[in-house]
Amino acid sequence: MEALNALASGPDGAAIVRSAHCRASDPDALGRLAGALGPGPYALVILFASPEAGPGTLPARAGHAFGGAPVIGCTTAGEISAAGYAEGEIVALGLPARHFAAETLLVPDLHALEGERLIGSMVRARQRLVQARPDWQGEFAFLMVDGLSIREDELTAALAPGLGPVPLFGGSAGDGVRFRETFVFHQGAALQNAAVLAFVRTACPVKVFNLDHLKPTGRRMVVTEADPARRIVRRINAEPAALEYARVLGKDPAQLTTFTFAAHPVVVRIGGRHHVRSIQQMLPNGDLVFFSAIDEGLVLTLAEPLDMVDHLAGELARLSEPGPPAAIIACDCILRRIEAQDRQMFGRISDLLRDHRVTGFSTYGEQLGAMHVNQTMTGVAIYPPGDDTP
Repeated sequence: MEALNALASGPDGAAIVRSAHCRASDPDALGRLAGALGPGPYALVILFASPEAGPGTLPARAGHAFGGAPVIGCTTAGEISAAGYAEGEIVALGLPARHFAAETLLVPDLHALEGERLIGSMVRARQRLVQARPDWQGEFAFLMVDGLSIREDELTAALAPGLGPVPLFGGSAGDGVRFRETFVFHQGAALQNAAVLAFVRTACPVKVFNLDHLKPTGRRMVVTEADPARRIVRRINAEPAALEYARVLGKDPAQLTTFTFAAHPVVVRIGGRHHVRSIQQMLPNGDLVFFSAIDEGLVLTLAEPLDMVDHLAGELARLSEPGPPAAIIACDCILRRIEAQDRQMFGRISDLLRDHRVTGFSTYGEQLGAMHVNQTMTGVAIYPPGDDTP
């Protein structure tokens, strides 16, 4: 498959955000992507890569392909390209230096977070961007993290004090539906147990957003035994976790699958809002593994989905009022993709993503500000310069 070039343009016809995609198995994938993006200079190039891309060597090869531009990225649980949902591809996003400036930071060891040093690095990075482009007012922070590290909650909490007024969004790197190994990319290296944070300053108005189509029900459960460090729930309502979840749901425990978990998540109430705590898998012993923080005493409320197509169409339409974004960069939970497939909505969701210029990847979880969340679409809408939409 040839790389496809998608130009998101402003009123003057100049490209604001550039994107391209091609098959991960293409021997010249990076060359095709670089050619499709076109000449820079780029403030930042972001790669969302299928595990089929050979992630161990991909970042090193990318450094040469994109003419010295800073390159960051991660592996995915599926891609979102200019054509909508994709599988087995590499998607490249280019942020031209004409409209963007960026600083990237590596968090090299998620199990040894150095909070004060990290906050200091964040503050200095943002100050450099402000000094370099004081005339630009748009800014956001984009985070990619090892999706199997089980450290997203601790990481976002550590980052929060260094953000200041900058809105943060992000996603956890994926490995398809294998859950074996995930990577983030930074300065030519593919890294595990690590995260990459990019501060972006831009001439474009931006709006960081988070959406989900889930509605809490009146059915509640209490976590009575858990292993928080591994996000494992052993007992719910003092009963074996999977058995009790199935009973509350009205299903046979033998019928619990990834599709069941995607279609019937649980939520917790924090700060006046419900936040999803998605189930990743059921272990052979009946324990439930979650995608985000879980602990004993938490009250879990069963949630039911609204129509995903109608809900997404409405939310994307709201992002387009009074004018459409030039581009949307999105981190979309793998469970949304699974639900779309299971409910025969995949094609219609894909068409919506394509029509609204959404580019990004399917994740093992999303980040929003100081929180790690699940089963959401979280991202940033980027509007043409001079557009005061947000």
